Amino acid sequence: MNKKYLLYSTLITVLFGAIYYYVVLPPINLHSLLFYVSLILLISCFVLCNILFSGHPIRETKNAKWVIVVVSAILVFFIGSIAVFSPLLRADLYASRITVNQNGNFTEEIAEVDFNALPLLDRESTGKLGDRVMGQMADLVSQFTVSELYTQINYQDNIVRVTPLEYIGIIKYFTNRSQGIPGYITVNSVTGDAKLVKLDKGMRYVPSAMFNEKLERKLRFQYPFEIFGTAQFELDEEGKPFYVVPTYTFRGLGMLRDIDGIIILDPVTGHSNKYSIAEIPTWVDHVFTAQLIIEQTDDWGLYREGFWNSMFGQKNVVQTTDGYNYLAMNDDVYVYTGITSVLEDAANLGFILSNMRTKETTFYAIAGAEEFSAMRSAEGQVQQMNYQASFPLLINLNGKPTYVLSLKDNAGLVKMYAFVDVVDYQKVVVTNAAEGIEKAAENYLGRKLEDIEVDKDKLTYVDIEIASITMATLSGNSYYYITSTDGSKYKVSLVVSDELPFVKVGDVLHAGYLDSTEVTELLDIE
Repeated sequence: MNKKYLLYSTLITVLFGAIYYYVVLPPINLHSLLFYVSLILLISCFVLCNILFSGHPIRETKNAKWVIVVVSAILVFFIGSIAVFSPLLRADLYASRITVNQNGNFTEEIAEVDFNALPLLDRESTGKLGDRVMGQMADLVSQFTVSELYTQINYQDNIVRVTPLEYIGIIKYFTNRSQGIPGYITVNSVTGDAKLVKLDKGMRYVPSAMFNEKLERKLRFQYPFEIFGTAQFELDEEGKPFYVVPTYTFRGLGMLRDIDGIIILDPVTGHSNKYSIAEIPTWVDHVFTAQLIIEQTDDWGLYREGFWNSMFGQKNVVQTTDGYNYLAMNDDVYVYTGITSVLEDAANLGFILSNMRTKETTFYAIAGAEEFSAMRSAEGQVQQMNYQASFPLLINLNGKPTYVLSLKDNAGLVKMYAFVDVVDYQKVVVTNAAEGIEKAAENYLGRKLEDIEVDKDKLTYVDIEIASITMATLSGNSYYYITSTDGSKYKVSLVVSDELPFVKVGDVLHAGYLDSTEVTELLDIE
């Protein structure tokens, strides 16, 4: 090989590689497919330069064979990885990507809903509030836009969604880069309170920045060997902004991905630290993404009885439903989704809750309606309005799993709240949003919230021999009105006992009440 040709080819390849690395930012990691694509491009560039400088036809150029050799080696490695780590041979690896506790007890482990801490605002409504706040800032609205991140976090004992501002294009970047991004927006998911928080020093290292200030490029230069996940924007308890970036680990070539840690980057200074899973600060809420948890749960449900069972017998084979939502509990954020059979019917076998910081996952075996059936059921109650239901929140209401949804008009405004029984999605009650979520819950339960938790020791019990019984529906709730043989009158909600539809004249009820009025309300039936 001519040394001059070799030098020229090497210089051009190095220059091409530097530009390519700066623009594409591939990880130098044997588990990344992008790394091998980059390697093939660099070798091809070097060989092509040799061919052009030598003037020989490709078929007469020995270096061209190296491209074939390298590409073939990569293909062999790729195919070998697929074979070695395929579900056919290693179904156990797929099933064990996530550990699922199957002994969850819903009523014991999920606290009774606190309506003062219920995040009713969904992602769409939050975005509208954030845009409204931005529109009121005349000095900023022409220079910056609102990012679509809206990460839901627990912040200072509140459930909020937080998102940074971003540059509007390259020109606005150059005119504002010296000050950086001036702040971020928080939206309280319970109250809807939205505000712009301005920083003393602007954020320089953000996704919309250019050149060395671009977030991904800053991270790649600091961590050339890591495979990054999607960056999440979070706040510590003092309100200081950070980007939290998970780092992936794989088996073989891009297979069986998992998260082995996170990088926390200060967008103001560019300083960052990498943490293992065991070292992650407690203020961080998002480590494992909802998509990864659902992917791993699907593998668990599909392969836990082996590969061949997943194809043929399909004993105990389950999968997640199409949607998911978040719950905030114990200063952590959990993702939940339904678990249904692979037959894709309209029923759930239960649901999972997974801690997005630790990936601790629990399955609750509660058969009932899957989320989209509950949404259609709620929309059916007001079908003449053409309202659209939000994806439901799962709550513990009076000791029972219950879906709560918002019904929105075409403008995205919340017009009604709907409560749907998870076990029986035909039981649905809708209430005008103007009356408030607690009133909606009372309408669903058929009695006031403060009367739900009744100490049975404080009740007065009587034996009631039924002379007449009549059912009536009030505000979508079923009540039974009973007259006893001694002339006393009683009112009792269907919620108190599922046996009421089968009670008839002449039966004797042993029932308890708290106080006596003209029509005594029964609170317990034994």
